[in-house]
Amino acid sequence: MTPFPKAEAPLFYLLVAVGVLMVALGMGAAIALEQQGHAITGMNNQVVWGLPHVFAILMIVAASGVLNVATVGSVFGQTEYKARAPLSGLLSLTLLAGGLTVLMLDLGRPDRIMVAATHFNFKSVFAWNVFLYSGLLAVVAAYLWTLMERRMNGWSQTVGFLALFWRFALTTGTGSIFGFLVARQAYQSAILAPMFIIQSLAWGLAVFLIVQATMYAWVGERLPRPIRARMNRLLAIFVAASLYFVFVYHGTNLYYARQAAFERFLLVEGAVFPVLFWAGFVLLGSLVPLVLLLHPRLGGPRCTLLASLLVLAGAGAQLYVFIIGGQAFPLDLFPGYEVRSTFGDGAIADYTPSLPEVLLGVGGVGVAFLSTTIGVRALRFLPQDDFPTAPIRPSAPAIVASGALPRT
Repeated sequence: MTPFPKAEAPLFYLLVAVGVLMVALGMGAAIALEQQGHAITGMNNQVVWGLPHVFAILMIVAASGVLNVATVGSVFGQTEYKARAPLSGLLSLTLLAGGLTVLMLDLGRPDRIMVAATHFNFKSVFAWNVFLYSGLLAVVAAYLWTLMERRMNGWSQTVGFLALFWRFALTTGTGSIFGFLVARQAYQSAILAPMFIIQSLAWGLAVFLIVQATMYAWVGERLPRPIRARMNRLLAIFVAASLYFVFVYHGTNLYYARQAAFERFLLVEGAVFPVLFWAGFVLLGSLVPLVLLLHPRLGGPRCTLLASLLVLAGAGAQLYVFIIGGQAFPLDLFPGYEVRSTFGDGAIADYTPSLPEVLLGVGGVGVAFLSTTIGVRALRFLPQDDFPTAPIRPSAPAIVASGALPRT
């Protein structure tokens, strides 16, 4: 039985059409990259991870963080979150699928994926992540089974503990990709693993709040105010902690004399990078959401939705600065000496994202969007315990009475 009224079917098909279009645009970009090579992108020998990696890392990290809603309910026994656990698990699966789709299509030779899946160099953190990503898919699938099958409900806390451990390991592995990368001195820092973990909590919860608000609007309901206020405070805590860890990361770099030039480039002199960092991440992606979430006269549904959207926009800005800026700055191959050559050694790399890169990232978002739309329409992923508490239109009781939604 679908949790949505039949009258909403046209909207469902419209959303499916939008998702299919996004996926089609991404596949078109992937085919163009396969046929013409990365020469049609803005990437070069120095900037080898472009805008698609920003999309991919954002979705993969958010996939880990969005599962926090489920584990808070199952593992820590918070009843307000238990009804939201299935939706949390679904979003984790779809976001991870979208992020991995972008990674697979952007790295080149996706036809050789079986080689990467069967031959491993266990001294490489990339090999570790193959098991972490596939393992999370399996763990979350099992977790959803325990949540949605009544006979298996007794195992939900045990599997929830495993999911909690696994998502921390996955985010640690994602941060370690950069932290262990010797070839890029801008990344090397032990703070990256915990920084990615706390950022995953903020970005994942922001995604969850956007999807939850959209679904409640879809069926004509409103999230109860106490629950919304509680989730607003939780998101504010995660956003503030994320901002703190980012400043600790940059403060650590500033402490080392060899990183001073890089930090000056990233935060002051690097053209678009300081603008994205200070205006995009710090102001619009952190401070403004904190005001919207914590101000006593704000915090309503629209403010929550706007704050969540700004958090994700700030996340994209932060990752762009971190990933692209870290590659654009030249390596210090010979400390104390100036290096110049016709190849461009010692020069700051120029990178401008191309249309195929943008479309490939949009395609990955489309995979997550389309999978989520079909999932919530076909199965009971909507938090249904709150429907009778705060209707925003008279038709809601009729929907419950008709049997389209279960009584609570």
